[in-house]
Amino acid sequence: MSEATQPAQVDVAIIGGGLVGASLACALGELAREQGLRIAIVEAQPLPATDADRPQPSFDVRASAIAYGSRRHFERLALWSAAEGEGMAAQAAPIRHIHISERGRLGVTRLHAEDVGAEALGYVIPNAWMGRVLHRRLAELPLDWHCPARVEALDATSAGYRLTLDDGQVVEAGLTVLADGGRSGLKERLGIESEHHAYGQSALIATVETSRAHQGWAFERFSADGPIALLPLSGRRMTLVWTFEQGSEQAALALSDDAFLARLQHAFGDRAGRFQRVGQRHAYPLSLVTARETIRPGLAVLGNAAHALHPVAGQGFNLALRGVMDLAAEIKGALAEGRAPGDASMLAAFEARRSADYRQIVRFSDGLIRLFGLTHPLMGQARGLGLGGLNALGPLKRMVARRAMGIER
Repeated sequence: MSEATQPAQVDVAIIGGGLVGASLACALGELAREQGLRIAIVEAQPLPATDADRPQPSFDVRASAIAYGSRRHFERLALWSAAEGEGMAAQAAPIRHIHISERGRLGVTRLHAEDVGAEALGYVIPNAWMGRVLHRRLAELPLDWHCPARVEALDATSAGYRLTLDDGQVVEAGLTVLADGGRSGLKERLGIESEHHAYGQSALIATVETSRAHQGWAFERFSADGPIALLPLSGRRMTLVWTFEQGSEQAALALSDDAFLARLQHAFGDRAGRFQRVGQRHAYPLSLVTARETIRPGLAVLGNAAHALHPVAGQGFNLALRGVMDLAAEIKGALAEGRAPGDASMLAAFEARRSADYRQIVRFSDGLIRLFGLTHPLMGQARGLGLGGLNALGPLKRMVARRAMGIER
């Protein structure tokens, strides 16, 4: 093999430069700068050449709910507030209140940030802005970018994994992290199977505008058509996530804007004001997907590649970010003890650290879907009493709020 084709040797190779992979690279940035940790990122989609080429905020911007605990993680990475307004906070709409109710029932639970002494329970941030902040930081770090590039082959070696890219380059890594959302097929090629539980539901996503300012309120409304979540954005805009029985969302997608707004108004009620505008509508099927293996010697699986959740509780990215921070902490600890990032005992400790958190979040989100999917009249009454009782019990309500904030596991 000639010198020109010698494999590039790195400590950590991250497959996927999206929100999860980029967050991990930023979390490892201190180790790259101070200890010379060699990191490579392989991303299939080309990056914008300049900031001017990046998607600008628009009415239809896709956004993610960020728990307060995730804000703390971004603060630790110096990504929350930054010079010249380039931090996450610059476009973060705070969730100061959460209203949980069921259409046609009297019971309701209201959670308030002030009850737990916090500025906000969480935040809603445009995905494009999060990507911009993350990639600006990555541009400052000593990383090897392979973009656009795809991994054509991923082979285990005695020292980790060998990545063969579609441009002929070869990267050998002590630890390889799959953070590609599970779309590349690499998991399957490695023989990592996933458990799939289809909910028989689809999520319709859109941006809506209301007649009055939301004042930081987020809503979770359980209706006959399915759960409706509204999350605050800037101005009077809100992100809508409306869950339908699979197939029935097509009728809602086919409606005119005015007819869709009228149907939404009927299903949701007037708590958020009148719905006055809707952007582009998209829908996708919902399922719980769990990788049966999330670690092997020299390999870790993160984000949607490891677990894809129902969006009803808004915990998907927050769960993934906690995984990012836990893996970065384990790598730092292993290096301090003279062990390699792909060390099997380090990865076992990482998996043990993550499994309890994952199981708890799955039980919570899956339980909500099953509970509010029961249509028996007595169950409806019981749910109303439960929501009302939770609202009356201060200590229990504060515990639920802290769990929603991602600061109590």
